[in-house]
Amino acid sequence: MSKTPLLSLVISTYNWPQALRLCLDSVAAQTVMPDEIIIADDGSREDTRDLISLYQQKLSLPLVHVWHEDHGFRLSHIRNKAIAQATGEYIIQIDGDIILDKNFIKDHISIRQPGHLVVGSRAMLSEDYSKKLLEDGELPDLRVLRQHTRNTLNSTRLPWIAPLFAKRYKTRGRYRHYTRGCNMAFWKEAVVAVNGYNEDISGWGTEDSELVVRLLNAGQKKLFLKFAGLQYHIWHKVASRDRKEANELLLEETIRQSLKICTNGINKYLS
Repeated sequence: MSKTPLLSLVISTYNWPQALRLCLDSVAAQTVMPDEIIIADDGSREDTRDLISLYQQKLSLPLVHVWHEDHGFRLSHIRNKAIAQATGEYIIQIDGDIILDKNFIKDHISIRQPGHLVVGSRAMLSEDYSKKLLEDGELPDLRVLRQHTRNTLNSTRLPWIAPLFAKRYKTRGRYRHYTRGCNMAFWKEAVVAVNGYNEDISGWGTEDSELVVRLLNAGQKKLFLKFAGLQYHIWHKVASRDRKEANELLLEETIRQSLKICTNGINKYLS
């Protein structure tokens, strides 16, 4: 019998320890736990470091803090550094402003297949409720969270239906490259083979889709986790879009040339 692949949960964060606390509490409440948690920290201040140190003591599994200096929005860079340090063969990736349904990891594992990446969706919490949630600082009942979402379909869990959608929903046509980096899973070996995230992409936008394009070009298949793998996104103001056009051009070039590998990627962090 083959052994179960080790699972790493990668959580990206930047200067929002109040949200990260709720995120980590939701990880601690999972029905199935990862083998390790890796925080991909894009240059947060000491209050985030202090929070992570606290949870390193509270949690009964390895919690690794991967940090680099704050030189602007460099999500591709810090995710590459975190993925390079992951010991798991399989990686689930989320953001630190996400609250997970208690079966989030269980649902992801249930759909995991060799040669496939997985993309999920998110339910958006309202602005007013998000502010109250952060002020309270306590993980609420998931039924309460669902009452404060703007898109309740994304907060509906029907796991017995999920396999029927996996290969049919947002996997072809204009949705072929659609992804959410805050709810995504992949095999580490596959991501390393395409040289990880493209670090020419900085600032907001396209880094996840560009990676998915190269993974698909390299032969990976895409599954969509619908009615399972639920997560709730804490409201915040949108990030600057000043790099949006340049990043979209990089994505379009990857699609046009059917690229499988980027030149400026994860290889520099691998031993």
